Amino acid sequence: MREILKGNNGLKIVGFAGSSSRESINKKLVKHVSSFFDPASVELLDLNDFEVDIFSVDKERDGGIPNKISELASAIDNADLLLVSLAEHNGSYSAAFKNIYDWLSRIPGRKVFGEKPVFLMATSPGGRGGASVLAAAQDRFPRDGSEIVESFSLPGFNKNFKDGEITEPNIGIELHDKINKIKCNKFNWFFKDDSSTCGIDPSKDECGDAIEY
Repeated sequence: MREILKGNNGLKIVGFAGSSSRESINKKLVKHVSSFFDPASVELLDLNDFEVDIFSVDKERDGGIPNKISELASAIDNADLLLVSLAEHNGSYSAAFKNIYDWLSRIPGRKVFGEKPVFLMATSPGGRGGASVLAAAQDRFPRDGSEIVESFSLPGFNKNFKDGEITEPNIGIELHDKINKIKCNKFNWFFKDDSSTCGIDPSKDECGDAIEY
């Protein structure tokens, strides 16, 4: 099910998790991260809405590119930034994500993610935070035309993420620092203080010098 969060600055962000789980922790991470791009327009996608037959050259020959894959490609093409958080299954992509990735790669003349900038993420219940799938994507995505502008790993999701928020301060500071770099470097959103100390660390929220403008 798609979730659209309206914004008013003309910037369009599309986010999704590389998982088909209805309780996907990676989708929760994407939604959390998307909240820091206000007032951009954010569309959160669910891979279940784009479920298609497992890719094969025979199915492509007989039926062409599925309409749902073309719809996903269109949503990606309308984005200025992609937020993608990958689930790790047995050290690599989930089957749901890999199937969609394979189908997108078969659209004639297309790079998989339409040459869009990608904020690449992963989280897991364990301590590695999806390190293997992140490494696979960091190697593969650029060769398929995607620009990875930043990457982020959240280990120990059940320990470090509560009530829709990252609870470990150092991890939260790391995430905010990367978000701020994307805003500044890609979209020219400037900050009075980008030191990752004031306005980011909740213990220093009265210093008032990290207000976005």
